[in-house]
Amino acid sequence: MQESKSYKVFKVFNAIFLLLVVFITLYPFLNVVAQSFSSESYINSGKVSIIPRGFNVDTYKTISRDSMFWTNYKNTIIYTVVGTLISMFMTTIFAYAISKKRLMGRKFWTMFAVFTMFFSGGLIPNYVLINSLGMNNTMWALVVPGAISIYNMLIMKSFFENMPEELEEAAAIDGLNTYGILLRIILPLSKAVMATMVLFYAVGHWNSWFPAFLYLDKKELFPVTIYLRNMIAGATGGASAGASADNLTQISANIKSVTMVLTILPILTIYPFVQRYFVTGIMLGSVKQ
Repeated sequence: MQESKSYKVFKVFNAIFLLLVVFITLYPFLNVVAQSFSSESYINSGKVSIIPRGFNVDTYKTISRDSMFWTNYKNTIIYTVVGTLISMFMTTIFAYAISKKRLMGRKFWTMFAVFTMFFSGGLIPNYVLINSLGMNNTMWALVVPGAISIYNMLIMKSFFENMPEELEEAAAIDGLNTYGILLRIILPLSKAVMATMVLFYAVGHWNSWFPAFLYLDKKELFPVTIYLRNMIAGATGGASAGASADNLTQISANIKSVTMVLTILPILTIYPFVQRYFVTGIMLGSVKQ
């Protein structure tokens, strides 16, 4: 079928418009990357756009030479992996349980969970609780208190509710119990929503810094977000962790850009592998069929 002239014009303008949207979306990130490799004078004068000016890697060298950075980076990876596994386990079993209409008190548990989205004990009671449980200066203070995101749980609950009950009935006739049905039938069919939840939880744990700031006192236990926060505070305040007086000015100029690049880089490498599940998982879990 031959395309009309007006349709060809539409495709050209559509391509130009989409390229413009892509550029507008990518520009802030490219600008941050460019500033992280630019020199102080060009950054302060506002001459850096998407191409580095006065190329330098002083800040990257300063951070990479500090052994504490790599220790904290390893901590972040551990906290993210362990926290994501715990969150996925608890969210999945909770969402699957309250998705069943035969569950006694189903409405109560659902409303109880939703209630926590709007009301919490507060900062001081939470700190007192964590301290009384002996979880200060441990990984568990970071990965256990916020293990379940109610928003994520509701998405998974809706997804499980939309699955045909005949699948579970057939599996039950074949001799599978509740756990077997969940592990062998439900979860293999839930890859899209599971991948989406893994991404949500992993990004949340990776970017989290306030719980560590609140509950951890030992530097060797800090996540990399706290390390980079201290770098920014040190550089802007006149002292930088691991920095000498000669390159302190340069580090102060682009420390924020470098920290943003170092923090977001692992997520950027993982996202392409789960991106194809992302939209599908959100739509399947949030829209009633």
